[in-house]
Amino acid sequence: MKLKRVLAMMLAAGMVCTSLTACGGSKTSESSAAGSTEKTETTKSDEKASTGEKKVLSVTTWDYDTSPTFQTVVDAYMAKHPDVEIKVIDTSADEYNNSLGISLSAAQPDPDVIWVKDMGSMLQMADKKQLLPLDDFMKKDNFDLSIYNGAAEQLQYNEATYGLPYRSDWYILYYNKDLFDAAGVPYPSNDMTWDEYYDLAAKMTSGEGSAKVYGGHNHTWQALVSNWAVQDGKHTVVEKDYSFLKPWYEEAVALQDNGYIQDFSTLKTANIHYSSVFKNQQCAMMPMGSWFIATMIQSQASDETSFNWGIARIPHPADTEAGYTVGALTPVGISAYTDEPDLSWDFVKFATSEEAANILAEQGVFTGIQTEQSLKTIASAQFFPEGESNVEALTYTHYIFDRPLDPKITEIKTVLEEVHEMIMIKQYTVDQGIEELNKRVAEIKGW
Repeated sequence: MKLKRVLAMMLAAGMVCTSLTACGGSKTSESSAAGSTEKTETTKSDEKASTGEKKVLSVTTWDYDTSPTFQTVVDAYMAKHPDVEIKVIDTSADEYNNSLGISLSAAQPDPDVIWVKDMGSMLQMADKKQLLPLDDFMKKDNFDLSIYNGAAEQLQYNEATYGLPYRSDWYILYYNKDLFDAAGVPYPSNDMTWDEYYDLAAKMTSGEGSAKVYGGHNHTWQALVSNWAVQDGKHTVVEKDYSFLKPWYEEAVALQDNGYIQDFSTLKTANIHYSSVFKNQQCAMMPMGSWFIATMIQSQASDETSFNWGIARIPHPADTEAGYTVGALTPVGISAYTDEPDLSWDFVKFATSEEAANILAEQGVFTGIQTEQSLKTIASAQFFPEGESNVEALTYTHYIFDRPLDPKITEIKTVLEEVHEMIMIKQYTVDQGIEELNKRVAEIKGW
């Protein structure tokens, strides 16, 4: 029991700070397994001499001291390769991209290995030729990308691979078991269509006023509509024609009009966070990212909540099989200026391997690879929902990016969010919103 409690807290600590969240302090440092050291102007040859001819590899991270996300794999690699010393160049999450950009602009041999914080920055580094394509390394080693279930291929940009999946977060369905039990309604299954989800949301809506329980909950993010439109892999959120979004927005508006989910304007105006809605048992079901598992485990461990909850695979379109999900990755790549390309590749291979996935699972970190062992490790944490269906809910067959690798994705995402809000507050009809998207995205892309 004590081991499980420790694992639960590790899981919470490991997942609260995701690749999509900027958290942590403001320090920048360079350190090794032996402890922090002052940054000097010594060359790698000097470092090798001072460390007994050890090979020296430098890696960039953010919030290293407060997260096991990076520490675990760095320590594991050095334990496996005692002839290698890894120098960690650490920066706070909110300063990471800027600090890394300054470092790379100097074209110095450090860092060797780069953890990529977001897709936009990876594209910028690739366009500036600051990242080393991995394709020749992979070809030489007959490297099998299929272990990432399609995620690695989606990291390819301009027909080249600049990073491999390291950390992974994806969407699943959370539900309140106690509310379902009280209503005498079977729990959501791991093979449920979106139409079945809408029917279930209607069935699970009850009460009035402050005592009302909504069958479902959509947070205010645009992704909570568009994700399901791209889930089958046939479209992305960068398109010339956004008419494929129409049925999904019509359904989202209908759920709101029928009172099966909370009103968008209320959520936005009151700045209501999705976690409070679920924790306060104001909804029976909620589509949300895998990172929320840690939030719920931490909430139960601290006695903030005590109700029974569960997870299921995210519902799927009627013409798509179960197992398709949408998510985002934290890639790891190699600097184009490295003077240790082979050693860097060896580290990247290890960091994104099945072996590393199992090691990272002990810290509650979801990686780009799912193995039976890693899933069992994560599911063994105290306060993780009991039952095999909850473990199955963590599996997927296809992993679709919530946004594609596009140099203009940041600008396009802003437009998507703005139009999303206008549709949900009914300043635009769905058709007007789609027309606005087609026009503004065409202007951004130059179509």
